[in-house]
Amino acid sequence: MCGVVGFIDFHSAHNIDSLKNTVSEMNARLVHRGPDAWGVWCDEKQGVALAHRRLAIIDLSEHGAQPMVSSSGRYVLSYNGEIYNFLSLKVSLSEKGYKFRGTSDTEVFLAAIEEWGIKETLRRINGMFAFALWDKKERTLYLGRDRLGKKPLYYGWAGKAFVFASELKALRAHPSFSAEIDRDALALYLRCSYVPSPRSIYKNIHKLPAASFVVFSLDKGKDDPPVKYWDIKRVAEDACRAPLDIPFEDAANELEHLLDESVRERMVSDVPLGVFLSGGVDSSLVTALMQKNSVSAVQSFCIGFEEAGYNEAEDAAKIAKHLGTDHTEFYVTAEEARNVIPDLPDIYDEPFADPSQIPTYHVSRLARRSVSVALSGDGGDESFAGYNRYQLANNLAKGLSPLPYPVKKCISRLLLNLPLSGRACKFLELVNARDDDDLYRLLMSFWKTPEILLKPGREPLDFMDMPSRCPDIDNFIHRMMCVDTLHYLPDDILVKVDRASMAVSLETRAPLLDYRVIEYAWKLPIAMKMHQGRGKRILRAILERHVPATLFERPKQGFGIPHGQWLRGPLREWAETLLSEKRLEEEGFFNTEPIRKKWQEHVSRKNDWGYLLWSILMFQAWLERQKS
Repeated sequence: MCGVVGFIDFHSAHNIDSLKNTVSEMNARLVHRGPDAWGVWCDEKQGVALAHRRLAIIDLSEHGAQPMVSSSGRYVLSYNGEIYNFLSLKVSLSEKGYKFRGTSDTEVFLAAIEEWGIKETLRRINGMFAFALWDKKERTLYLGRDRLGKKPLYYGWAGKAFVFASELKALRAHPSFSAEIDRDALALYLRCSYVPSPRSIYKNIHKLPAASFVVFSLDKGKDDPPVKYWDIKRVAEDACRAPLDIPFEDAANELEHLLDESVRERMVSDVPLGVFLSGGVDSSLVTALMQKNSVSAVQSFCIGFEEAGYNEAEDAAKIAKHLGTDHTEFYVTAEEARNVIPDLPDIYDEPFADPSQIPTYHVSRLARRSVSVALSGDGGDESFAGYNRYQLANNLAKGLSPLPYPVKKCISRLLLNLPLSGRACKFLELVNARDDDDLYRLLMSFWKTPEILLKPGREPLDFMDMPSRCPDIDNFIHRMMCVDTLHYLPDDILVKVDRASMAVSLETRAPLLDYRVIEYAWKLPIAMKMHQGRGKRILRAILERHVPATLFERPKQGFGIPHGQWLRGPLREWAETLLSEKRLEEEGFFNTEPIRKKWQEHVSRKNDWGYLLWSILMFQAWLERQKS
């Protein structure tokens, strides 16, 4: 895996040394994404600077070095990711007369662009990627991102420079960068516990949405709106209108074939690789198919925790023994888990409050001791109805739909006046939902009314209507899955895994996020995904072909930490410092009273507000790091 960085400088005069020094300084901030090598390419006349940090995975020689110039000399590419079908594309391009110096997918990517152009190439390739492509002939920069948003890419303006990079820390190194916080983005963060695309925490800086590319013409001096080359919403809507009508066993056979191919393609590597094995359905299935396609024992990795209710290591070990993997498990003490918290602002680079970021970092660090690439089970929940909240929301929607909205609102207000736990309060707030989509928005929200906390700041209205972005999907469960794939998956799950793994220079690959698997999953009727209130029906059936059901059939367990308990104990002093009334007032982002009230109720055990307070604390910790 790698890091991408660069800029176009619109100052009247350009100095080659200045361009190289600036882009090299920006590039140095991404050493964790690519510790093996680095490169810089500049065009003094045009004011263009590209740089790259390399984590060598395929073709470890200099033939894979970047930025890479195409064989014709027209294009220059700085690219982060893997093209999994590059070998078949290479055959097609070789038949057309292309000669290749090395064996890297980067060289194939460039040749494909020369032969088919950017739009057709993006349609043909299958992989995870973010890239910057400079077209010398057209004086045009292309920035692109993979279909699901596995790899990150930020872009925007720093003074008179158009800047872009894999992570915000590289942009902050540009001398003209202004680190002004976008308070509207902060409002969205409070609702979601992440900053949703296309915004970033900074004004004038955006995340490139998944499955999109943006064009920046030097002659125009501005970027055009992002262009989608693949649309999960359209995939979902088309599939739901005409689902497959085939026997369950035939569907399982076809899906297993697709998954098997996806796993095999992601096992291509010139460095050691392994797999994250938590013992859940998704990671167990990926591990089973890896072992099936390996001539030796696959290296599998799992971490355990001392706290009851947060440990999956024993279940993972049983599955590893059955499959015959070379299994490594490591029990993380509570103190070791907490020790990473001071580094989270640097690792995630903008406010991010999914507590599972901590175990994700630890399992990545464990794997990196032995391998450079690890496969994961990410993506199964969104495509195969795996989240428990889908059934919960569906049941609530059915139960509440006969009640008029004024009646539901009255019931909610009356019950919320009672002394209830934080979890019960969150549940009762759902009674206040206007309709099904509003119910799911509230279910996925942390702070339900961010404006109460902010001074100033207002949540953008377009995001408030997020679930209605899939109005042509009639089935409520399918609609929730589509919304999660559009937002929660790329902006929470994939951010969590990318930043945690890249912090230790580990590449992660997710076979369940192959777009062919996702497109097929959407063609399946809901009954093949959810049965008797349980999700992933078809994945469970496939897994049972490789692992006895007794080893994996158990209640779904999240990859979490007891952060609420820690805030009352070993993290209390840290939290109290970040949430002090004086500090909150001086910083000027939050109204003090509602936060202090939640904090006092939490430490006194009147309510459990850990999930709300964590989002405030992660912003406060990030803000503190920005000052240093």
